[in-house]
Amino acid sequence: MNKIDIACIIDDNPIFIFGAKRMMELSNFCNSFMVFKNGQEAINNLKVLMSSGESIPEIILLDINMPIMDGWQFLDEFTTIESHKLITIYIVSSSIDPVDMNRAKHYENVSNYIIKPISLETLNTLLKEVTQE
Repeated sequence: MNKIDIACIIDDNPIFIFGAKRMMELSNFCNSFMVFKNGQEAINNLKVLMSSGESIPEIILLDINMPIMDGWQFLDEFTTIESHKLITIYIVSSSIDPVDMNRAKHYENVSNYIIKPISLETLNTLLKEVTQE
């Protein structure tokens, strides 16, 4: 099975970050990670990478409830940045609120809404989806 070159995790929870990275390593999901603790940190770094033509992530796992800049604010800002490559975004949240799930559907660059915790099976499904595009 193919694997992703760079995966990005945007989440303020160090336990989720540790677990997601470990699951990605176990499933041979990607070659490397980018981790940002809030949307603002992610936007600041991704803008530079995208404008310079450097390697950017193929997939972003985005939490919606974070300090400084939440996932929704990140999406609003991120959609205005031009990219030379498709980046697939998955919202990964502990929120089971139908309002959040429906709101995610309004962003065309969000592929799916995943409830935490993330499993090996879910990562394998994401990998198949992303590498088939």
